[in-house]
Amino acid sequence: MAGAVHDSAIYHKLFDAGEASKLFTDSAEVRAMLIVEGALAKAQGELGIIPELSAAAIHRATLEIVLDAGGLGAQAAVNGVPIPGLVAAFRDEMQAPEHAQYVHWGATSQDIVDTALMLRLRQLLGLMEAGLKDTLTALAQLAKEHADLPMAGRTYGQYATPVSFGSVVAGWGQPLLDCLKDLQSVKSNLLVSLSGAAGTGSVWGDQAAPLRAALAKGLGLGDPGRSWHADRGPVLRITDWLSRVSVALAKMGEDLTIMAQSGVGEIRLGKAGGSSTMPQKQNPVQPAVLVAAARHAVGLNAVMQGAGMARQQRDGAAWFTEWMTLPQLCLSAATCVETARALTPGLAPQAEAMGQVFNQSQGLMQAEALSFHLTATLPRPEAQAQVKRLCKEVIADGGHLRDAAQAAFPDIDLSPVFGPEGQLGDAADQARAFAAAVQAL
Repeated sequence: MAGAVHDSAIYHKLFDAGEASKLFTDSAEVRAMLIVEGALAKAQGELGIIPELSAAAIHRATLEIVLDAGGLGAQAAVNGVPIPGLVAAFRDEMQAPEHAQYVHWGATSQDIVDTALMLRLRQLLGLMEAGLKDTLTALAQLAKEHADLPMAGRTYGQYATPVSFGSVVAGWGQPLLDCLKDLQSVKSNLLVSLSGAAGTGSVWGDQAAPLRAALAKGLGLGDPGRSWHADRGPVLRITDWLSRVSVALAKMGEDLTIMAQSGVGEIRLGKAGGSSTMPQKQNPVQPAVLVAAARHAVGLNAVMQGAGMARQQRDGAAWFTEWMTLPQLCLSAATCVETARALTPGLAPQAEAMGQVFNQSQGLMQAEALSFHLTATLPRPEAQAQVKRLCKEVIADGGHLRDAAQAAFPDIDLSPVFGPEGQLGDAADQARAFAAAVQAL
């Protein structure tokens, strides 16, 4: 088995992260770091920190030169960072030492690596946003079409009160809608890092702040106005959001797994997997991927939080931990979004199976409604006690709560109580409100 499922020839299509996979490769990282070096030189040339002619030559070369990522490994092993090897290789490829001497002027490795990471995280968030919008559109259509379709509500795995399938779908979608609304704030953490060796920008003197602002503008990133070498908050706020998205999608995956299981059959998946030995199996593979990938993302986010405890002005161990953790977290979150995007359009509720549950439940889902209905003639505590007694009898002896209640209270009209359509509360309104909110995006 490969070190990570996203790098596996066998498993990468199962845990499909889509276009996000291209963002977390050695070649993508090298390309991003060269873009940062080029933008830095251009900004320094404009401010007169380095000769403008050299700045132009460096900027142009970063767009033209292709470096072999494999050639950086030996020096990265010695230095603990890829930048010294990258700068040396780039200077050699430029073949213009009079200009190349100004590459990476005053910057430190973390400035380049972190800023290059932010360029790739920006692309990741754009892909996640598009995937969430597609998923929400499909969920909104489902919620709107089935706003009034009654099904059993369950708490702790037990019958509760009736809900509608549309309201269940809205319950899956609302957290995703919240995440999408929060995304603009999350994007504000896409920041440049430029503060030099110990975070003070001492090499650039009073030009440090203008240079950081110019680099931010050139790359389309935010200017933090400070050093964040040892403050991993900008990265952690992004990983927190990725984890929230993953968890929200995994909740849908958990529900779908239960709804599709044998003996329930309340949902039909558009695509299901088979067994190597049992021909009858229709395995809920996509929901399982949602749950597994989310568990992975959540676990890795905990590691990221630990890596946020960086020592002093920079901490090699904390930074290395990010390198080992962050790419997989990002790809697992992207896997959740891509899987949900493919899964949701094929979901089909099974109304007949949902209806059969009401017959099998012996009327117990209407117990709460019955207790409130009886308060027209009984004090609330007594009504609750009577209904609880009737429920115990039905569970023990069989039969239906409607018949037991009618026998106990022959003079009370119980028709408003029994029948799922009349006990949905605001379930349909929840479904339609969610659909409208998605449409308003």
